[in-house]
Amino acid sequence: MGAPGSARAGELRRRLGVFDAVVIGLGSMVGAGIFVALAPAAGVAGGGLLLALALAAVVAYANALSSARLAARYPRSGGTYVYGRERLGDFWGYLAGWAFVVGKTASCAAMALTVGFYAWPEQARAVAVAAVVALTVVNHLGMRKSAWVTRGIVAVVLAVLAAVVVANLAGGSAGRAWAAGGSDIAWGGVLQAAGLLFFAFAGYARIATLGEEVRDPARTIPRAIPLALGGALVVYAAVAVSVLAVLGVDGLAGATAPLADAVDAAGAPALVPVVRVGAALAALGALLGLLLGVSRTALAMARDRHLPQALAAVHPRFGVPHRAVWAVGAVVVVLATGADPRGAIGFSSFGVLAYYAIANASAWTLPSAGRRLDRVVPGVGLVGCGVLALALPLSSVLWGAATLALGAVVFGVRRRVPARG
Repeated sequence: MGAPGSARAGELRRRLGVFDAVVIGLGSMVGAGIFVALAPAAGVAGGGLLLALALAAVVAYANALSSARLAARYPRSGGTYVYGRERLGDFWGYLAGWAFVVGKTASCAAMALTVGFYAWPEQARAVAVAAVVALTVVNHLGMRKSAWVTRGIVAVVLAVLAAVVVANLAGGSAGRAWAAGGSDIAWGGVLQAAGLLFFAFAGYARIATLGEEVRDPARTIPRAIPLALGGALVVYAAVAVSVLAVLGVDGLAGATAPLADAVDAAGAPALVPVVRVGAALAALGALLGLLLGVSRTALAMARDRHLPQALAAVHPRFGVPHRAVWAVGAVVVVLATGADPRGAIGFSSFGVLAYYAIANASAWTLPSAGRRLDRVVPGVGLVGCGVLALALPLSSVLWGAATLALGAVVFGVRRRVPARG
């Protein structure tokens, strides 16, 4: 038996405890939702924004419980790619991995551009490329370095968000904007907004995809996933309520930097640059978590030859899938030169919802311990994922469906070619 954290050749090192796993999941969530998804969600939900947030949270929580059960049983890198393969068959595992890698690679580009637009709007794409390169280097140097960087980012971002909430609720305009308008609930848009906001909750998947680097995964992962999701929900609800109280639904929907606009309107203009720094750091934390998750899923797929086998290499010193890390970084750099941050949200949400639909279907097949929730939870998650995916903007549904269809064709062709050989 090796020492804790040691690994055999070709395996990743188990270094993450509950705290680090929670921080990585939380860091992956707070950057995406608070600074990116709130405004477009408000635009389609109207006065039903908080209802949409609650609906997205219910579906996310069902997915989290299903993922936690599966991760405890299969504590390997790859997340639902592994679960789908083990419980449903090779095709479903492959399709989950395909949806995750493609969708989350687009998310990486969106987060990188968010860093650029907040840090230096005039040179946003150059900053985005620099951020991707820097975090790819951090990823290459090992999970311990990534965990420490994420800890620092999450601490700063949570402090900034706390200041935003206090400034908004203490400001003289708090409540007037909400009362003045936006009370009508666009019921047809609530589901669509919930699908967009689901993008913000998807960060807890990073904990499951890092299963091979978690100490005592059977205990750590089921504890870390609900804790990270619960913490993110508290943060989202507090910030959303405070921003709505100042800007109102219409003001939030039209804002390009809603948190900065809110503190300015609340009478705290000195906080605006602080909020911009916090937004850039939050997006950096989300980007780091995304790069970690995508590279580990690519590692798992490469081990099974669904991606080039060269990506399955693990660095002998740092214990990370270094080739997958740099391959993902290179693709994101290319995307960051031309992607639209808001346009990537719907596409990514469709892919992630398809990914979790497969996770819930996999959890449904697990042996029941006699608890009714063992069937109810994955059932709710599966139906919820399907409804929210189809409620997304039509362009997102069409592009997402086309991407899944392309993945299915690639899988079929790849299976037939070796057979003929």
